[in-house]
Amino acid sequence: MHFLRPLLRRSSFDWIVLAAALVIVAPRVVHAEALLVVEAETGKVLEAQNATYPWYPASVSKLMTAYVTLKAVKEGRLSLDTLLTVSPVAASQSPSKMGLRPGTQVTIDNALKMMLVKSANDMAVVLAEGVGGSIDGFSAQMNEAAQRLGMTQTSYVNPNGLPADGQITSARDLAILARAIIRDLPEYEYFVHIPSIRFGRRVTQNFNKLIGRYPGADGFKTGFICASGYNLVASATRNGKRLIAVVLGASSGRARAVKAAQLLERGFANNTMTWLRPTLGTVDNLAPIDASPPNLRDEMCGGKRHKPASDEDEDTIAGNGAASSSGESAITSFAASPVLKPSELLAAAPAPSEPIAVYTGPTKTGAALIAAVAGDTAQQKPRHAKKSWVAAKKADSAADSEENGKDAKPDSKPAVKHAHAKSAASPKAAEKPVAAAEKSAAKPAKPKAAVKPSTKPKSTTSEAKPAGQGTAAAPRS
Repeated sequence: MHFLRPLLRRSSFDWIVLAAALVIVAPRVVHAEALLVVEAETGKVLEAQNATYPWYPASVSKLMTAYVTLKAVKEGRLSLDTLLTVSPVAASQSPSKMGLRPGTQVTIDNALKMMLVKSANDMAVVLAEGVGGSIDGFSAQMNEAAQRLGMTQTSYVNPNGLPADGQITSARDLAILARAIIRDLPEYEYFVHIPSIRFGRRVTQNFNKLIGRYPGADGFKTGFICASGYNLVASATRNGKRLIAVVLGASSGRARAVKAAQLLERGFANNTMTWLRPTLGTVDNLAPIDASPPNLRDEMCGGKRHKPASDEDEDTIAGNGAASSSGESAITSFAASPVLKPSELLAAAPAPSEPIAVYTGPTKTGAALIAAVAGDTAQQKPRHAKKSWVAAKKADSAADSEENGKDAKPDSKPAVKHAHAKSAASPKAAEKPVAAAEKSAAKPAKPKAAVKPSTKPKSTTSEAKPAGQGTAAAPRS
């Protein structure tokens, strides 16, 4: 114990100095994220941070699902009017989902719109089974396409990005995929920047907050599971120059959009001074890192965030004024009057646009389309009673999540393979609160005895608390 005596004789001041020194030299724990911005046409890298670090893709996996599907359409093997059937496996997928019953038919065109705007996991499986015959068969096609495009860090085991072993990518590979969509499928590119869709009485805004807010935004897709954090592949065009930004592992839905806008702003601002900066090469030549993907589950969904956060999470890195000190450059908004920072711009409502109607059944136009939309609306039972309204609000909040609650782990087996598992979000479960409410509303009210008026007014409304995990499959309106 003699070696401890010098330490024990130290004064309180010495201990304070020693503690301060340890704080200074101790490594800071930094939130893990990957950032990348490239020129769409040339693939030139303008900025990169952890760009070749393996990552869980979450729902940005649906970009490859769309790519493989639209390649099949372009090659004439299928058409956008091809009818596909919702299988029990597709219907059993975790939210976010459309919640269509098994046996329902939907065209490839409508399934793509539902998948890319609402991030519907059930529609991703409908497309996979319709194009590849099965989830495994389609995943093989996804992997073949990834290898052909040079996405050497990417592997797929399902079409929607729900947690599963082997579902891995990187910011580098996602930028390569985004460039391939622009290059190979220009006639179908509109699918990746639809502002909103209307299904019956329900309108869903694109989860990509840049669409309709950031000037020139024209793609692509969001994603979230607890293990990956909030992901976004985005693009924008300015003065004929198109840039692609990738953000993986952001802390919220708003934060990923703000970071993507900042990347794009710096890319556009530096476009005329590229000769002053050292070249980073092209995205294809970025050297992959051999490592395991970071698991952000505890950070994203642990502790106080014990429920899976929604892909529509409203937290923002600018919420406490951090964005104002982060060197944000100003952006001219769509109104062209005020000059706003990215965090301010993305907090505003999106530019007005008419939602694109999506529907079940064969392709229709004119009066037939109006009738089809009306038919889907009629099947969505109106929310008459307060009880059903509260239940629906909880279901809508749950439907925003792109992960199946606490049970979805990155090391779990693919959720899409549990065909016989009881779905936590079956259509029948979604109808129970409504049916019960309508039943109670149908009963005649019993006359009550006269009572003295209360001196304290009673509240007539209640606030529905958002649920991180629900049992209903109703789409968010």
